[in-house]
Amino acid sequence: MAFVKVAALGDIPTDSVFEAAVGGNVYAICNSGGELRAFQGECPHAGGPLGEGTIENGRLVCPWHAWEYDCLTGVNDFDQDVKLESFPVKTQDGEIYIDIPGASAGTA
Repeated sequence: MAFVKVAALGDIPTDSVFEAAVGGNVYAICNSGGELRAFQGECPHAGGPLGEGTIENGRLVCPWHAWEYDCLTGVNDFDQDVKLESFPVKTQDGEIYIDIPGASAGTA
């Protein structure tokens, strides 16, 4: 795995989500209350684009069918067995990086 730059800190205001594309895959980068988390970019329910969703009360809400996931754990509100894949996040010099399996270090 390698950390890959996906956004600037200013691209993701508090309580918003950002869609990042890396190597043909999409990721949802959440800023919930100042806590950054990175998750798979497609909703397990029907493939909705989670990075185009919203953050509401600490939940990532899919824009297609309003499925909700805890922004810190990725666990679905309705079915605790449904959990988003998560990826480590770090910030450095005002940039956001996520650790992606099989990626080369650097910029997306």
